[in-house]
Amino acid sequence: MPIGLLGKKLGQTRVYDAKGIIRPVTVVLAGPNRVLQCKTQQSDGYNAVQLGFNDQKEQRLTKALLGHIKKFNGVAVKRIQEFRNFSKEVKPGDVLGATLFSPGDYVDAIGLTKGRGFEGVVGRHGFAGGDATHGAKGWHRRSGAIGQRLFPGTVMRGMKMPGHMGQVRRTAQNLEVIQVHEADNLLLIKGAIPGSNGDYVVIRESKKQPKGWRPHAERPENVKKAEAKKK
Repeated sequence: MPIGLLGKKLGQTRVYDAKGIIRPVTVVLAGPNRVLQCKTQQSDGYNAVQLGFNDQKEQRLTKALLGHIKKFNGVAVKRIQEFRNFSKEVKPGDVLGATLFSPGDYVDAIGLTKGRGFEGVVGRHGFAGGDATHGAKGWHRRSGAIGQRLFPGTVMRGMKMPGHMGQVRRTAQNLEVIQVHEADNLLLIKGAIPGSNGDYVVIRESKKQPKGWRPHAERPENVKKAEAKKK
């Protein structure tokens, strides 16, 4: 996980990109993220950065969590997320925001899906159910036999059955960043992101970059701008 941010899903809208094409986007509040702790191979056995998001009153935190934050002179926050092998050079007390990403970057969005309550096998797993006609009664949306009669004569572990649907951790991969609003710490990301509006999400650099993708600083148009500024 080279770089990433903690954020909050705000909602969905449509915007025009640089080419004038309309894009459906999800708006994510991606900051400010405060660097609480920097772990190293020497001190902790691995390299990682802890980021905190969404300021909180101190009296609403546990003593253990507040002590951990105070140890590194941090500010009380609602959410903490650890990012391993963080590629950006940071130190405790630094503040990161939406500018960590640039338009054209590809990201993965991690969040909890919407809760759907109790669902049967047709809604939860896509079962076909029983016959609608031909004398079938009371078996239209059921799964059928699950006990296997003879051997092993028991319900197998992992059998798909009715139950709680949703509220599971999911990752939406390779979503393009359309716009970055630095003043408001907003990321406008193409496509859908798991979760309801107001839910916390993790936005990280995509692990499966599309073919031909280049980092923002290495793109031809940005290289030319950098060279022009030097002159």
